[in-house]
Amino acid sequence: MSAPSYTAPRTPRRTTHRAPAPRRAARGRHPAGRPRRSVLLTALMGVTALYALMPLAWLAINATKTQRSLLDSFGLWFSGDFVLWDNITRTLTYDDGIFVRWFLNTLLYVAVGAGGATFLAVLGGYGLAKFDFTGKRAVFATVIGAVAVPATALAVPTFLMFSKLGLTDTPWAVIIPSLISPFGLYLMWVFAADAVPTELLEAARMDGAGELRTFFRVVLPLLGPGIVTVLLFTMVQTWNNYFLPLVMIKNPDWYPLTLGLDAWNAQASTAGGTPVFDLVITGSLMTIVPLVIAFLLLQRYWQSGLAAGSVKG
Repeated sequence: MSAPSYTAPRTPRRTTHRAPAPRRAARGRHPAGRPRRSVLLTALMGVTALYALMPLAWLAINATKTQRSLLDSFGLWFSGDFVLWDNITRTLTYDDGIFVRWFLNTLLYVAVGAGGATFLAVLGGYGLAKFDFTGKRAVFATVIGAVAVPATALAVPTFLMFSKLGLTDTPWAVIIPSLISPFGLYLMWVFAADAVPTELLEAARMDGAGELRTFFRVVLPLLGPGIVTVLLFTMVQTWNNYFLPLVMIKNPDWYPLTLGLDAWNAQASTAGGTPVFDLVITGSLMTIVPLVIAFLLLQRYWQSGLAAGSVKG
C-alpha cells in the first residue's frame, strides 16, 4: 500500500498590475468633435469683422451729429449735441416728405420684384431638379452662363428694349428685370435636388395627388430654408439696386432710396443747392435697418439653406 502523496497548495502568484501609462496626446493631433483653434485664422477673422463693421459704426456715430459737427469732428467718435432723433425727423419731413415716398417705392420694388423672382426661382429650380425633359443640359448651361454675366452689362440693352416698349420711367422698368434671378434659380435647383426625395413624390402621386397639390402640400414645406435664402438674396439685391433705376427712372417720384439719397448728396455740388449731408447719412442708416432686422429674424433659415448640398449622406 503506497503512502498518499501530499501536494503542497500552490501559493497564488503575486501579480503586479501596472497602471496603464497615461496616454500621451499625440503632438499636433486635435480631439475629434472640437473645432481646431488657429491664432492666424482668428486674427484674420477679427480683421475681416473690423473691416465689415467699421462703415456701419461710422454711419451710426455720424447720424447723431449736426451738419457742422459732422464736418469738423473725428468721424469715429461722437461730438457736440446728440441730434439723432432730430435728424430722423428732418429726414422724414425734408422736401415734403419725399424720403417716405422713396421708402414706399423701394418696398414696392422689393415686394413685387424680389418676391416674384423667388417664386419663379422655386418653380424653375423644382422643375429642373425633379423632371426630365429635352434640352435640360442646355438650360443648365444657360443658367450657369447667366450667373457669370454682371447685371450692369445688361442695363443698356435692357433700357433700349424697354424704351421700345414705352415702359421706361415707370415702376415696371425696375420690377420686370428684377424678376429674373439666375443665381436664385441655380440655388433652388441644387436645394430641391437634395431636399425633396423622389420616392416621396412618387408616393404622393400613387395616392392620387395631382402635380399642383403635390407641389404646394408636399414640396413647398421641404423647400422652406432654400426659399428664405433665395428671398434674402433677391431682397438685398433689389433693395440696393442703384444702376438699373439710374438708367430707367427719370421722375424723382419713382426713385428708390438708393437713387433718392444720391440725389440729396449731389445737390451740394449744384448751383444754389443746400448741402444736407447730415440727412444723407441719417437716411442711409434708416435704409439699412430693415435689412438688418430681416437678416436677424431669418438667419437660422438662410444658414441651413446655404449649407444644403455641402454634405452627402
